[in-house]
Amino acid sequence: MRLAILDDYHGIAKTMVAWNSIPGLTVVTFRDHVEDADELIHRLDSFDAVMRIRERTVFTRNILERLPRLKLILATGIRNAKSLDLAAADARGIVVCTTHARAEVTVEMTWALILALSRRLIDEVASVRSGGWQRHLGIGLAGRTLGVVGLGHIGLPVAEVGRAFGMKLLAWSPHMTSERAARHGAEAVDKTALFARSDVVTIHMPHTAATTHIIDAHCIASMPAHAYLVNTSRPQLVDQAALLEALQNRRIAGAGLDVYDIEPLPLDHPYRMLSNVVATPHIGFVSEENMRIFFEESLANLAAFMRGEPIRQITAAAPFRPDTHVAKLGSVTL
Repeated sequence: MRLAILDDYHGIAKTMVAWNSIPGLTVVTFRDHVEDADELIHRLDSFDAVMRIRERTVFTRNILERLPRLKLILATGIRNAKSLDLAAADARGIVVCTTHARAEVTVEMTWALILALSRRLIDEVASVRSGGWQRHLGIGLAGRTLGVVGLGHIGLPVAEVGRAFGMKLLAWSPHMTSERAARHGAEAVDKTALFARSDVVTIHMPHTAATTHIIDAHCIASMPAHAYLVNTSRPQLVDQAALLEALQNRRIAGAGLDVYDIEPLPLDHPYRMLSNVVATPHIGFVSEENMRIFFEESLANLAAFMRGEPIRQITAAAPFRPDTHVAKLGSVTL
């Protein structure tokens, strides 16, 4: 069995778990990212299995059909359907097994971005390092309004932290009700009102065909000039051209971004250079705890597959839910 581990940016793949506990397994890791489909196929054509870290590498039908040796994909995290063609995998008899993930680390990342924007932390740290001192007046959050797009398993704890900071809460999603919002101390409003009334807007929704560009140019144009937009969810939710135009022309105060249409972000991308953007390299899910879950459960998934008893398998019909064979953090059972 030959296993390729893709996009190992941190160089941790071979040391996180004891891959040598599986007899006859050869593990090859790749620290760089390959975007080109032909190059990816050339890289993977000698492997029986591949492990990918979240959605860093997309597996389309075209790619899967050109990898006849591939028998197993070790996916990671709960949501994989948009970046991995599960119907194509099913049709080719490729088993896909996934892992659990801890969502609270994305909640923490969201608040890191909000605080960095509101207190101008990047500039102030740079000032200290360059021998300077105070440069900007930041804003406090108490009494200000936090607009939460999607009050789900990440949006809800983000909102609860905002309430702890003394912020007023607005909530919107396509199926939001006043009763649900009120249960969590928020006011349900329509989408335009949320963007018009919020000092900070944070986005927490899955990407589907229905939610592509759900944050459109009109939403962004509705934001006050002093407001911030934060996205730790999916780039496709936001009209990126409209957001970039608003940031370049200072129509809004700034943005905190952890997700992008192209990753890694191109070297010449404006997000790397705009002073009103806090851009992080898609690290919302990247924590020691999550990486241990990903690698430990993937090792268990691989061992089970080789016994002919796959666990945590996902298919086109059931794309989101790992099964009940849970490998707990720090203690994998093979």
